[in-house]
This record gives sequence, structure tokens and C-alpha cells, in this order.
Amino acid sequence: MQKIIVTGGLGFIGSNLIDLLLKKKYKIINIDKVNYASNFYNVKNFQKSKKYKFIKANINNESKISKIFLKYNPIAIFNLAAETHVDRSIDSPREFINSNILGVFNLLESFRKYSKINKKSKLIHISTDEVFGDVIEGRSVEKDPYIPSSPYAASKAASDHLVSSYVRTYKINAIITNCSNNFGPRQHPEKLIPKMIFNIINNRPLTLYGRGKNSREWIFVKDHCEALFKVFKKGKVGEFYNIGSNKNFNNIQICEELIKIAKVKIKKIGSNVKIKFIKDRPGHDLRYALNSNKIYNKLKWKPKTKFKKGLYDTFSWYLNNKNYYKKINKKDILNRLGLKND
Repeated sequence: MQKIIVTGGLGFIGSNLIDLLLKKKYKIINIDKVNYASNFYNVKNFQKSKKYKFIKANINNESKISKIFLKYNPIAIFNLAAETHVDRSIDSPREFINSNILGVFNLLESFRKYSKINKKSKLIHISTDEVFGDVIEGRSVEKDPYIPSSPYAASKAASDHLVSSYVRTYKINAIITNCSNNFGPRQHPEKLIPKMIFNIINNRPLTLYGRGKNSREWIFVKDHCEALFKVFKKGKVGEFYNIGSNKNFNNIQICEELIKIAKVKIKKIGSNVKIKFIKDRPGHDLRYALNSNKIYNKLKWKPKTKFKKGLYDTFSWYLNNKNYYKKINKKDILNRLGLKND
């Protein structure tokens, strides 16, 4: 049975990807350093499977990662280990430099050495649309310049450049993906959609930055995972692939749709469940949007999940998994971050 390593597999996208890969009959080794965004609840459905193994490790530990590569001889490594929350990057940028840049450097060094032994193994590095910065009109294509606005986006941009440089200089088998905003089950409620669902369930106001007009392209996490698998199987080494739905919604639209769903799912919602505008965060991009024609045409992948259906299923999951919230420190849900602008 072929083995695949997923880094950051206790997180949102990572755990959903592991779920898919197990169904595809691979043995999965999950490497995660276990921080605030890691959640063992995310892997409870398969953590006792003989095809799944968890190893606590930080990708910055090159020696340990190299030993794991040599021991398990993976056919692929999906790198999802990253700090991802923009607000946190404003308050604590050093953590993002350590994880997203130095961590990727050490992972690349481990993979470079391992590649001399297993020349067929691939590294799939998962990145973000935020590296392209504010896209007021049109949609970003893979060859557009990177113009990151936040420390988070800048750290991811740097990691993409590092991976690309290792492909050219050391001839490693690596592919980079840039994905739009994900939503779905198991997402930490510091992010917009699960936070708003939490607030609705707990009769709290739906707080939005600025005037709530910030627009994002949204993709259901399971569609993203299917795209990643397609990139692993059919993608060309050294290439970048945008992964998106081509569907944009602003934050007000998201909240309004969630309130509609809540009225169906929980009938009577609390009197405090209203949209409330709060001070914007520094450097807040107005719009992200990807052109994903390359993966549509070259790899024959397209998202399957309609936005409203995905949002309904996501709301249902959180409603049916309230214990998920109990596994998370309340201050990581409720505390306002991203206020530093001095």
C-alpha cells in the first residue's frame, strides 16, 4: 500500500484531505506540531484506522522530518502545515515567518535529500490566493505578480518562491497550488464562516470588519481536496495551479445566507443575531479572485459543490458537532485580533 504524508493534518483542510486519501486506499502519515488550530476532533472518525498514523512533529525539525521520510518512504507529501490567520499575522508576524518560511525551508531540505533516494516522490505545496493581493477587477492567473498585503500573505508568497527555486535549482518534484477561501466542516472558528455559525448558535452579533463589503472567492473544502488529489496524479512538476470556484461573495452576503439557513435549521434564532460592523483591520484587502482555467482545462477538474448547498451542509455539521467547539479555547473564538497598526 502506497504511503502519503500530510503535514498539518489536524487542521481544517489537512484533516479533510486525509479523509479523502484514506478513501482512495492510501496509508496516511499525519505530521502536526499540535498548536491552537490543531484539533484531534478532526480525525476522530479515522484515528483508529490501521491505514492512519499520527506523528507529533514540527516541520522546522529537519532531522526528525528526514527520518520520517526515510522510514515511511512516501509517494507524496502534501504540505498544509502553516499559520493561516491574517489577523494573527498582524499581531504576531514572527510565528508566521517561523512556520511558513523557515518551516518550508526545512521541509524542502528534508525532501531534497529524500528525493535522491525516491526520485518519484512528489511534494504538493498548498498556498493561497492572498499572495496576489488586492484584485479590484478581473481574476488572478498563475503568472501574475505576487503583491501580498499582510504578513501572512507575504510569508506564503515567500514559501511559494522557495519551493519554485528548489524545483529549478535542485530538480525536486514539487507543485504549488494557490487556492481561494475554503469553507466546510472542521474549520477553526477564528475564520469567518464557522465564527458566524458559532455566533448564531450562541445568540451573538455577527461582527464584520468595515462595511462588510470585502469580497472573497469561496470553495467547499471537499472540492479543494479533490483538486489537490488531481494535481498529485496529473499535475506537472514545477507548475503553479490556481484552485477556485469562480464565485465571489462579500461578507454581508455570507451572513445573510447563514441567517436564512439558521431560520430553517434552528427555527427561532436569538434576538442578538444581527449584523454589526466593527473597526476594520489594518491593510484589509477588498477583493481576491482567481482565474482557475488552467486546472479546469489541463487537469479536467472543476468544483462540484454549489455554494448554498455547501454552506447548508457546513452549518448542519457545526450544529450536529457542538462538541467541536468545546475542544477549542474560547478566547481563540471570541477575542478580537488584528488591531496592531503602529
